[in-house]
Amino acid sequence: MTDTIIRVAARGDGITADGRHAALAAPGDTLTASGDVIPGPHHQTPPCRHFPRCGGCQLQHLDDVSYADFITDRISGALAAHGLETEIRAPQLSPPRSRRRAALQAETKGGRVQIGFSENASHTLVDIEECHILTPALFALIAPLRPLLARFLKKNRRARLHLTEADQGIDLLVEGIEPEGLAAAEAISDFCTRYNVARFAIDSGLGAEVRWEPEPVTITLAGVPVALPTGAFLQATRDGETALIAAVREAIGGATTTADLFAGLGTFTFALPGRVYAGEAARDAIGALKSAAALARRQVFADHRDLFRRPLTTTELNRFGAIVLDPPRAGAREQALLLADSKVPAVAYVSCNPSSFARDAEVLCKGGYSLDWIQPVGQFRWSTHVELAAKFSR
Repeated sequence: MTDTIIRVAARGDGITADGRHAALAAPGDTLTASGDVIPGPHHQTPPCRHFPRCGGCQLQHLDDVSYADFITDRISGALAAHGLETEIRAPQLSPPRSRRRAALQAETKGGRVQIGFSENASHTLVDIEECHILTPALFALIAPLRPLLARFLKKNRRARLHLTEADQGIDLLVEGIEPEGLAAAEAISDFCTRYNVARFAIDSGLGAEVRWEPEPVTITLAGVPVALPTGAFLQATRDGETALIAAVREAIGGATTTADLFAGLGTFTFALPGRVYAGEAARDAIGALKSAAALARRQVFADHRDLFRRPLTTTELNRFGAIVLDPPRAGAREQALLLADSKVPAVAYVSCNPSSFARDAEVLCKGGYSLDWIQPVGQFRWSTHVELAAKFSR
């Protein structure tokens, strides 16, 4: 039936068999000739009052079955564009209220500080009174942040808030404010003490300046406490991190020497058996990884290395029994080209962008690797953002 929604496109629109698009439509919905959407069996009532205005979510109208299908379709479509196919496992979806890091915005409007996400395809800020993706600890900080920021936010200026759950409490980085003087320092200290803030840092345009950190802030990765640099990357949910680690460990099998490329703070490094080479371009991250490995007496060689400009050579790659790749959204084309010429028996590739992953996967497959399976992971629940872990083998 041409008036039935058969799938959801990459940006979240429902599509019929004859190519008609409908916003906020789920598979099985009916699209009338006038453009109205009649809900079907997979169209759920969005749990949040701010949906669909709030840009934090795009797919709250999908039930878990159709949301999982959306993730799978994104991956299979990207593979098909490069002439590839493989087993795509059932997506592992992080539960609601599990996002442990988030970037929000704040501004003063109508005499009140508003905090939240921007509207979809707009700069208008949605002041969130509830949130079904943030952990309860992160969301609980939003209300008390309003009166604090009211002291420092300048008119017609926005602040950007980076919140992360660390071992010691909430790590908070605020961009776009310039609190000065004793009264400001006391207000920040009182706020942090009262609301379990582990670190409060401010970036006025010249880099992060820590204003509160009574003890060093860490994040525990595979049982190893690692110093958490301000604003550092971290997997969005603990559930998603666990799923990705399990997939990576399965992909590398019994390898006893592994290279973890784009290692970050060591999410996979510390979960891998045997000896591990960790390559990372971010100086703060690789420094934290190196120190943590030394304190934990782990067999890790940490290398500060830009893998875009200086990827591991084929000779270097051939020293390892397995390679783990976890590049940013742009993928790892330069490294994939060299890896395709290597003899490494197993590769675990973690990606947050199906398109760049499929491009690199084609390079590896043309070099003689087989793409054995893909494990999708839905860390960014109800968003169009898709993550995955995949296994390649010789």
